[in-house]
Amino acid sequence: MDQNVIQQARILAGRLIRQAGAVALERFDDIAEVTDKDDYGDVVTEVDLLTEAIILPGIQSTFADHAIHSEEAGSLGGESDWLWLIDPLDGTNNFAIGLPAFATSITLLYKREPVLGVVYEPLTDRLFVSSAGEGAFVNGKPMQVKPAARLSKANIGWIQGHAVRNDPRAVRLRHHLDVSFKRMMRLWAPTLQWCLLAKGDIDGIVLYNSEGDDLYSGILMVKEAGGIVVDFEGRPFTGMQAEPYLIACHPDNRDELLRTVRAGLGEAE
Repeated sequence: MDQNVIQQARILAGRLIRQAGAVALERFDDIAEVTDKDDYGDVVTEVDLLTEAIILPGIQSTFADHAIHSEEAGSLGGESDWLWLIDPLDGTNNFAIGLPAFATSITLLYKREPVLGVVYEPLTDRLFVSSAGEGAFVNGKPMQVKPAARLSKANIGWIQGHAVRNDPRAVRLRHHLDVSFKRMMRLWAPTLQWCLLAKGDIDGIVLYNSEGDDLYSGILMVKEAGGIVVDFEGRPFTGMQAEPYLIACHPDNRDELLRTVRAGLGEAE
């Protein structure tokens, strides 16, 4: 793995993501068109396409031999050990209704492992950056996942895939989390929840079958901030999975959060 590539990619991604964020900020609460994207309630706006049109050419012109997958454009480029994942507007549903919780996410993976994650929240001008082995930062300040002294008083983020909808198992788990913690939070903008955990502002995340272009920047952000990401069996999460079921938190809270999730699923220890 070429560290020079990662360094160059970090500079490029930071520049492109700020340009994309400026467009989203300018159009916030003043969008012209919202289109249904699928049968699950997901939507797309002209801002998704405008921000994507900034990011993709910038990557392609600098890293022509890299593969790219972007939420709206799909797969671009040929086979490569290097893969860029782009979510041009994470939280599109929020954006469409004027709810100020959205971001742009850029991830670079090498052989299916995230090595660079960049997330920009334009409304707060917060730039989150993580590189493999080099930590996680918000506007240049190091981030650290914090342990919760009592999980019963914790704020836990919930993330589920669009296709999950009212899956009875997910509904049962979601309700159990809602009554087991101080607050079970759904932002509809997953990358922001991952960044809040990395920053130490929330105490954990439970993710139910939600894989996409917004996932791996957040996972790297949390790991590089000292957190752990494991599946519902407690196994460390690596690589990429089509249907991930994950918990993320400070290592000190791993066992209790895992027990709570299993109890919510009706599974014995």
